[in-house]
This record gives sequence, structure tokens and C-alpha cells, in this order.
Amino acid sequence: MNKQLLLKKRPVGLPEEDTWALVSNEIPEPKEGEVLVQTHYISLDPAMRGWINEGKSYIEPVALDDVMRAGTIGTIIKSNNHPKFKDGDVITGWGGVQQYFTTTGDGHFKVDTSMVPMTKYIGALGMPGMTAYFGILEVGKIKEGDVVLISGAAGAVGSVAGQIAKIKGCKVVGIAGGPDKCAYVVNELGFDACIDYKNENIYSGLKEHCPKGLDVYFDNVGGEILDAALSRLRMHARIIICGAISQYNSTSIQGPKNYLSLLVNRATMQGMVVFDYVDRYKEAGMQMGMWMMQGKLKAEEDVYEGIENFYDTFTKLFSGDKRGKLVLKIIED
Repeated sequence: MNKQLLLKKRPVGLPEEDTWALVSNEIPEPKEGEVLVQTHYISLDPAMRGWINEGKSYIEPVALDDVMRAGTIGTIIKSNNHPKFKDGDVITGWGGVQQYFTTTGDGHFKVDTSMVPMTKYIGALGMPGMTAYFGILEVGKIKEGDVVLISGAAGAVGSVAGQIAKIKGCKVVGIAGGPDKCAYVVNELGFDACIDYKNENIYSGLKEHCPKGLDVYFDNVGGEILDAALSRLRMHARIIICGAISQYNSTSIQGPKNYLSLLVNRATMQGMVVFDYVDRYKEAGMQMGMWMMQGKLKAEEDVYEGIENFYDTFTKLFSGDKRGKLVLKIIED
């Protein structure tokens, strides 16, 4: 049987467990030109919260009673005359929260897991890594000597964005929650400093670690931290709006109060969506893979097991009870 997680209702605030329902159905048969994939891992991302809202966004919402959207990696166990993929190929794409699915292969990519673990392809070499890569380089336009601030610095996107900035010769300051995460960001990821937003005053921390202001702010959280960053901009600073996890479960969105700093400093604030760069994923993957082989880029996955544990794992995105990329293993050994 095929265990699938279906979206049952639109949540208000933090989703409750009955937002989804776990069901079992027959394993599907691939039609002509399709493949049957057995999913090994799914990616859990803050963007999932936005995908289950009603209304138009950069991507259509998940429909009620449809399988919950998720990035996946799995093995093809049956090909029905597919022109590109064959039995045994490992592919990554948008398979959703289910143990098996059929696909024509559109939007899926074959990957080599002989030297790189599967989980890396839904982490640093998947959507989170691509988001960090294009966000910091293309939107942030970093250059050597820039002072760069990264919120969500211990997370899947922030940790990679900050390391890329270090590789490019920037001074990098992170923001994370708790002393353990801050120590990880500095001691293991190589950031120059990290501000503990749970135990430190953000404004004081920015004044201490960025006394001359910021050139680039990579925003993953929004809210008060975005306001604090706006207060420290240098001339022609760039702000990348990647996410706003502090606001995703709020019924009243908090917008920036210090936005006039953009005017005073002739700064820019630009949103970025990783799907805009899909034709360049291979380029980014090759570069980040090289950095990983050289020991310049580290990526950590926080892996949990069991499709039945989707909800408990999903809530870790918002409780902060995780480090690095959040992954759920759903193949049954």
C-alpha cells in the first residue's frame, strides 16, 4: 500500500494535526512514458506553510484532498518505456508527501548518489541551497569586503548563504536562536559573529558586530529582526527578502516600520523565489558541490523517520527545535 498525506483544511495560525490526514491507497501503476518512484526522503521547508493558504502566491496552493506538496528524492522502481529514466535511477523533484508516485519526469532530475548522500540533494544541493546561492549572489550582489547579515543563520538556507558570503570574502554576521546554535554558526560554519535573538538585544548586537552598518541583509524571518536590520543600512545596501518565518502563522502581518531607511540610504529591498533560476540549477549545483569537496561549504541535515511523524517534524520548522536542513525519511526498511 501507498501511504499518502492529504491536505484536509486551510489552517488559521499554526496548523493543527488535523490539517492533514494520512491515508493508504494502492500503489499506482505507471502509464506509458511514466515511471513509478519509491520516495526515500522528503524535504520540510517553511514555504510549506504558505502553500496551504488559500489565495494566489508565487505558486498555486495545494488543493484540498490533494497530496501535500514537498520536495522529494527517491528511486525509480518501474519504468514504462520512459525516454529518459530507467529502473534504479535516483531522481529528485516534487513528489509530495507519499511513499510512491508516478510521474512523466517533468520537473525531476536524475542525481548521482554514489558519492553524495541522498539528503544533500534536498538540502544544500536542492531547493534550499539554490535559494541561498542565487539569493546571496544574484539578488544580494555581494562583493569582497561587504558586511553581510544573515537571519535564520543556523537554518537550511541561511547557513549556506552565510558560508557563500564568507567564500566571497565578506564579513558575515548571523542571527540565530540560543547559544548552541550561535556557537554552531561561528565555530562550525565560520561566520564572524552570531547574535542570539532569544537572549540578546538585536539592536545592541548589530551595533557591536556591525558598527559601520550593513551592505547586505539576507532575510529569512521578517518582523522585528527585519526592522532592526533596516536601522543599520549603509549607502546602497541590498536586502534580500527570502522568507518571513516569524509571520507565517500570524493572523496579523507585521510590516517594516523602518522602511524609510531604504530612501535615506538609496538601498533596495527585493524578493526572490528560487523557481526563477531553474535553468541555472546545474551551474549552482556544480559550484556548491565543488565547494563541499574542498571543505569550504558544510551542510547538515536533521533527519527524522516515518511518514506518520510528518506533523511533529513539520512543527520543528516553527519551534526552532532543529539545526540545518529538516528532512523526513518515509521509506520503510
